[in-house]
Amino acid sequence: MIRVLLVEDQEIVRRGLKTLLEIQPDLQVVAEAENGQKAIHLMESLYGGDAEADIVLMDIRMPVMDGVVATQKLCQQFPNTKILILTTFDDTQYISEALRFGAKGYLLKDTPAQELAAAIRSIYKGYTHFGPGILEKMLSVVPASETEAPKQPPPELAELTSREREVLCLIATGFSNREIAQELCLSEGTVRNHITNILTRLNLRDRTQAAILANSFLSLLNNPEPPNLN
Repeated sequence: MIRVLLVEDQEIVRRGLKTLLEIQPDLQVVAEAENGQKAIHLMESLYGGDAEADIVLMDIRMPVMDGVVATQKLCQQFPNTKILILTTFDDTQYISEALRFGAKGYLLKDTPAQELAAAIRSIYKGYTHFGPGILEKMLSVVPASETEAPKQPPPELAELTSREREVLCLIATGFSNREIAQELCLSEGTVRNHITNILTRLNLRDRTQAAILANSFLSLLNNPEPPNLN
């Protein structure tokens, strides 16, 4: 059973999310909070018990303490707890900050129930998850120090398989895991495995960094032969 702490300031939205999640046989909402401060208090009270949360489903804009600050504090206090951000299309600056503080992904609030459940399972297994349609906007608000690509491609780029290069190019285009799977006729699980391998091999923190790097060396990645970086 995957235990979820639900953090959302609007009660009607919170109730709806709880109902959607608890329909799933492997998901359980163990606590609810209307702001980040209460979420931290709940995590402290649940820590070490049978109801300790595995996943925090975190809204961004909330009174008292918003989701960005709460994400930073929770990741510092509870490094094993994974945070999935709930957002709207206009919250890209907040998303970028939350990811830097340790959030494992983001979803739009209008994401269908099955996709929301699948994202929670993916985060629980250690993957990152990014909702479609926002990656391009995020790249425009990431600080210059993070978007500045190396002048020379990293040697590890040559170690990617042809399939991994294809996946990386699609990440750069802004494709979601599902869209990549459809484009390459793969399962979503296989796509997630490829992305994990790419991030590990290139020593990248997350999907955003992968997209930045891929956009910088797209001509090399699109080459049918592995790039010669010697």
